[in-house]
Amino acid sequence: MARTKRMNTVSFFHSRLTAVVSIALVLFLLGLIFLMGLLGNKLSVYVKENMSFSIVLKDNVKEVDIQRMQKKLEAQPFIKSTEYISKEMAAQELEEELGENPETFLGFNPLQASIEVKLRSQYANPDSLKLIEDKIKQYTSVSELLYRKDMLELVQHNMHKIGFILLGLAAVLMAISFVLISNTIRLLIYSKRFLIHTMQLVGATAGFIRWPFVRYNLISGFIASVLAICMLTGALYYLQTELAGFIQLLDIPTLLVVYGAVLVLGLLISAIATILSVNKYLRMSFDRLYYI
Repeated sequence: MARTKRMNTVSFFHSRLTAVVSIALVLFLLGLIFLMGLLGNKLSVYVKENMSFSIVLKDNVKEVDIQRMQKKLEAQPFIKSTEYISKEMAAQELEEELGENPETFLGFNPLQASIEVKLRSQYANPDSLKLIEDKIKQYTSVSELLYRKDMLELVQHNMHKIGFILLGLAAVLMAISFVLISNTIRLLIYSKRFLIHTMQLVGATAGFIRWPFVRYNLISGFIASVLAICMLTGALYYLQTELAGFIQLLDIPTLLVVYGAVLVLGLLISAIATILSVNKYLRMSFDRLYYI
């Protein structure tokens, strides 16, 4: 008798451990997709806000007019930052790149002063940039605007493509995770199908029958979620050691969003899958219980 009880306890532990590990692995994959999506958005913002364009100034512009113009630009809602580059600074940068000062062989400095402008990410797109370009050209001190329109369009296109791919992966993984978790929970409830029918015979309500199973699997979902969060943390630590600077794209709010999503999904999917599985046996006739 004691041996049978011990065997049942071991079997119960193994079945619960298998269920928890299975759910945790699925939640870990979902967490990775969510993390990639959030990091992709942050990377998009980072790239857009570090793509600058140059406002080339006319030669006869006075220093005080340049400073006044720079202050007006920085007050605009679409501009993140500006940096004034004088003719001398431009010549020095060119000398560092080419190894020779252009004044040495030309006898004069052919470069023009400019203001390097970085836009806020929400304005760094081709449509907004056209309006910004028209507005900046109204300044009389401006000679021309230089920026890589093709590069901006390429970044915009690639970010949209990556977003759709991640969204599709998330949808597929959500469907797969629900099926896997549902099947895992259904196997656990399968052995209790006759107990469910017996409880129905003595007059137990559907809610009363469901609640112990829901509570049991909510605890399993919670443990699986915590395990998945630990796995995600380990994966992030490994990525940080392999890719220097990777952690700079992350912050506490982003991690909390991902961890919160994993925890909520673990509980929500476990609860829904349990309710659907128990309902299946609640609606099933006694004779059919022997043939499934």
